[in-house]
Amino acid sequence: MRVFGQSPYDNTKTLADSGFVAQDTPLYRDFSAAELVTAGSKLNQRWDAALARNRLAQLGIPPDRPVGKLSGGQRAQVALALALAKRPRLLLLDEPVASLDPLARREFLQSLMGSVADAGTTVLLSSHLLADLERVCDYLIVLNSAQVQLAGTVDELAAGHRQLVGPRHDGTPPAGVAAVVRASHTDRQSTLLVRTDGPIDDPSWAVREISLEDIILAYLATGDTMTSHTDWGVPA
Repeated sequence: MRVFGQSPYDNTKTLADSGFVAQDTPLYRDFSAAELVTAGSKLNQRWDAALARNRLAQLGIPPDRPVGKLSGGQRAQVALALALAKRPRLLLLDEPVASLDPLARREFLQSLMGSVADAGTTVLLSSHLLADLERVCDYLIVLNSAQVQLAGTVDELAAGHRQLVGPRHDGTPPAGVAAVVRASHTDRQSTLLVRTDGPIDDPSWAVREISLEDIILAYLATGDTMTSHTDWGVPA
């Protein structure tokens, strides 16, 4: 693995250029936010204390209260402010909003997107909260059992998948279908979630757009059983 073209192992430059926010926001709970900002200035060669203080002030987070007495959403915002104070080129977020209520989650993500847009920071975010991905991600990788099931830009993935509803599926998809990701059937009707490679003009099939969340869930549920139009039963 390489980060910024270099090995990240025992590489202080890579660490200096990277920020990290963990799922459980492991802050020193007896420290106040102001004390954590001061500590950060002592531990990092490049540190923007004014950025951290201004962010916390804008969010109304008490600077002198121990972070252990703040709400979960406030602690997450403190952790994000500290990570951004490094002025990182790469920001790593590990399930940063998993434990937050919907309002705190939205506020965190809005705050994140505003900050990284101003700084041009690259963000690598892992999350099981699928509804949040479409709102904040440009590029998506879906992993299942440590295997990549799907990868691409969010716009490409949304445009390249459709739901088809039509007569009972006989094993031959209509023209324009590259792969059937998931299929369900009744006696007379089939519903297919497909990856497309062209327009689907067969009038016997109703073609519908599908949400990114449904696309992701289909790949997670299907794993390596997806079938292609060229060789049914062989992983695509």
